[in-house]
Amino acid sequence: MSGDLPDQGFSKNRRLTDGESFDRVFKKARPSRDNMFTVLTTENKSCDARLGMAIAKKHCKLAVSRNRLKRIVRESFRLHREQLAGLDIVVINRPGTHKARNQALHESLAKHWQKCGASRQTSQDQ
Repeated sequence: MSGDLPDQGFSKNRRLTDGESFDRVFKKARPSRDNMFTVLTTENKSCDARLGMAIAKKHCKLAVSRNRLKRIVRESFRLHREQLAGLDIVVINRPGTHKARNQALHESLAKHWQKCGASRQTSQDQ
């Protein structure tokens, strides 16, 4: 394809890959909650946003459903990555999320991303 398209992938440097990174987010998190997801954020030292997911089997028994949720979260993150720059994010599913339609999941995540991006701006302004 064309070389002038922005990098839209989900490479390793855009993921939280180790327990230490997840622990840091859990300890210093600013939460955003609704009936579908809990999104925890903390600032990182990079200008890139990084995503981690904790899609619990407890709330979503079938692997195919968990994988669907992960794909939707990754896609939404990819589309909103610019407004999330400088944040480490962990997305946790809530009970019943696996029954929701794709559109409802995308709308929920978009609201979380907007809230997370706004809270980052507020903390930088202080």
